[in-house]
Amino acid sequence: KGAQRWIDLGFYQFQPSEFAKVFMIITLACLLQKYYGKLNRWQDLVLPFLYVALPMLLILKQPDLGTSLVLIAIFFGMLYVGGANTRILLTIIVGGILLVGVALYAHFNFGLPIPLQDYQLQRLVVFLDPYNDGQGGTGAGYHIIQSQIAIGSGSWWGLGYGRGSQVQLNFLPEHHTDFIFSVIGEELGFVRTVGVLGLYFILLYRMIRIAAQAKDLFGALLVSGVASLYAFHILVNVGMTIGIMPVTGIPLPLLSYGGTSMLANMLALGLVLNVNLRRQKILF
Repeated sequence: KGAQRWIDLGFYQFQPSEFAKVFMIITLACLLQKYYGKLNRWQDLVLPFLYVALPMLLILKQPDLGTSLVLIAIFFGMLYVGGANTRILLTIIVGGILLVGVALYAHFNFGLPIPLQDYQLQRLVVFLDPYNDGQGGTGAGYHIIQSQIAIGSGSWWGLGYGRGSQVQLNFLPEHHTDFIFSVIGEELGFVRTVGVLGLYFILLYRMIRIAAQAKDLFGALLVSGVASLYAFHILVNVGMTIGIMPVTGIPLPLLSYGGTSMLANMLALGLVLNVNLRRQKILF
């Protein structure tokens, strides 16, 4: 799609935006612990917003809308734990959603220019109707259609490991990365798919418990940022594979193929484990 997200080191392709998520969590945790209890007015949120705005704008230039949305999710999750005024946060979120909706309506009906690439706009169109891609479902809507076929064909118990026709015959694009959940649905079935989601739920629940039991605010903010990161990734990735979210390049944590993504996820989990370890005095 013309996006420049990787740095080619010859032996390895490095994606800086994956580590930007983790560094943003650490940076915001340092900032918000200093301003705890002082984020009750609109103007109080300007400085935290600036911390997020610069890397988000750089990532948007790639263009990488998905990662930018992840940073926004982390930002609001950490602001909530950092004691920001809940009413202001809800106002911003609801207002932002309405503004985006109005802008898209004005664009498609009156030609209002908006800062999105053509393929990103096409993904929004086919999200509502995958067959409305101008090619009868073989264009931009192809991913969604094949993903839904794969998940549906898995039925209750799946077709068996390595026996999914959508995957083995390469009908489903990006099945090892963005659409790995579709592979799980086809080969393992609904019951085991629910089991995978259950494991993610346990992981998120443990993160929330660790954040609540952290010995200081900095630790709680770190863990809440990682929890927001994982929750948003899971919600959007699973949502797009079953057709209730637009297609983005957001991978499924710990399952989607990608070296940089896996390293960043492990680094984030390392922060969580470190906070959990330091709840009690270390004896050695």
